[in-house]
Amino acid sequence: MNIKLSELSSSSVYHLMTQTVIPRPIAWVLTKNEQSSLNLAPFSYFNAVCSSPPLMMISMGKKPTGDAKDTSTNLTLGADCIVHISHAEQSDLVTATAATLDYGESEIDANNINLVEHNSWPLKRVAEAPIAYWCKVHSRQEIGNAPQQLVFLEAKEVYVADNAISQQNNRLNIDALKINPLARLGASQYADLGEVFSKARPK
Repeated sequence: MNIKLSELSSSSVYHLMTQTVIPRPIAWVLTKNEQSSLNLAPFSYFNAVCSSPPLMMISMGKKPTGDAKDTSTNLTLGADCIVHISHAEQSDLVTATAATLDYGESEIDANNINLVEHNSWPLKRVAEAPIAYWCKVHSRQEIGNAPQQLVFLEAKEVYVADNAISQQNNRLNIDALKINPLARLGASQYADLGEVFSKARPK
């Protein structure tokens, strides 16, 4: 079947793209609200986009009301945030934090999520998440007709669970199966890693 995207509504394009650009990583983003409460929300329009500087990009739409999402409101230029990569066993929690709450209401409190201090980071991280990045907002861009907010985050430090990281030949190696990250598919579907295999690069 060939589908002309120009003939579909933006909602239909969204549902089609999110079911075909798969699997996608999920950024589980912790930010601070203006009232100093904490916001935690998942985003699957997300990926690493640059190594120097180390940048990640999140794309955010709006709330059903048309208001800006709390994460977007919180992420002003230079703002701090913690981007977590959750493991598959946290799927219920990640999904629960996608619920729309009034600004200032905390998903942390609503879902009894454990946070821990980490080094000198300005915000705590989710205790059970195997990967967490401390980031600062690098830049923002508005695109599309809706519009979407593109937020570029510069990673400052990263935490990786000790059991998933090793060093070989002066290079850090991450055991993907021990991370077992939660992946986003389309509609209400998610996935874990399942089988992991290697392929040699052509010389």
